[in-house]
Amino acid sequence: MPMEKEKIQVHVDRIERDGYTIVENAIEPDLIESIAGELPRVARECNIAAGNNPFEGYKTTRAGNLLAHGKVFEAIPVHPNILPIVEGVLDNGLLVSSLSSISIGPGEAAQPIHSDDILIPLEKPHRAIICNTMWAITDFTDENGATRIVPGTHKLDHSPQYGKTYDSIPAVMKRGSVLVWHGSLWHGGGANRTADQVRVGVAMNYCAGYIRQQENQQLGIPREIVKQFSPRLKELAGYGVYNGLIGSICGKSPASAILGESESQSLLFGRG
Repeated sequence: MPMEKEKIQVHVDRIERDGYTIVENAIEPDLIESIAGELPRVARECNIAAGNNPFEGYKTTRAGNLLAHGKVFEAIPVHPNILPIVEGVLDNGLLVSSLSSISIGPGEAAQPIHSDDILIPLEKPHRAIICNTMWAITDFTDENGATRIVPGTHKLDHSPQYGKTYDSIPAVMKRGSVLVWHGSLWHGGGANRTADQVRVGVAMNYCAGYIRQQENQQLGIPREIVKQFSPRLKELAGYGVYNGLIGSICGKSPASAILGESESQSLLFGRG
C-alpha cells in the first residue's frame, strides 16, 4: 500500500533537517527476493569484477545500468513508498541518475567519506539537486558495511576532504528498508568486518530534471526495452520534458520524437 501523504512529509522534513531518513520495511519481501535472485545473473552476464581503488573498493562489486538488465528492476525507480519522498526533496520532474547494485564483501575497508554532488560546480550549501537512495537487499549492520553518514553536513559550505577521517554513524536497517539522503550529505560505504557476510544494496539515484544524469539512460538502455516501460518510468529515464522545454527535440518530447508516441501518451513536465 502506498505511503500516506503525512508520512511522506515526515521523511521529507527529516531529510531537510538531518540530510537523510530511513524508511523501514518499505519494500515488499517478494520484490526484495526477486531482486536478490536476479543480481547474481547480472553479475555473471556482465562479468562483474571487484573494484581496483579505495573509492570503489577492492572487495566490492558493482553492477550498473540495471534497467537494461531485467524487468524486475523497473519496479525500483517508481516504487510508491520511495519515489514520492524523493519527489518531495527534488520535484516531480526528477530523473533516474543511475541504478546499480553494490555488494560489499568480507574484509572490505570503509569507503572514503564523500558527497554525491561533489562534481557539480555549485557553491554550497544549495538546494537539493541530487537525492539518492540505498535499498537494503540484505540486512545492513555496523559489522557488515552499513552506509555511514555524517548528519547535518548537507548544510555545510564545503565538501569533505578526500581520504580524511570523519566521525560518522552507521545507517543500520533491516532487509527491505531504504536509506534516502540529500546529495550534499557526507557519507560512505562502511567497512565489512565480518568473515562471511556480503552486504548487498541497490543504489537508486535520482537527480533534478535540469542537470545531467550520472548514467546516460537514453543511450544506455536499448529502445526496445524503453518502449515497454510504464509512462512514468519513461519520464524518469529522460523521455519526458522538464518544465515544457528542457530535454525537448524540435518542440516534442523524446517519447514522441524518438519512440513515436503521441504527446498525449508522453507527459510533458509542467510541474517542476
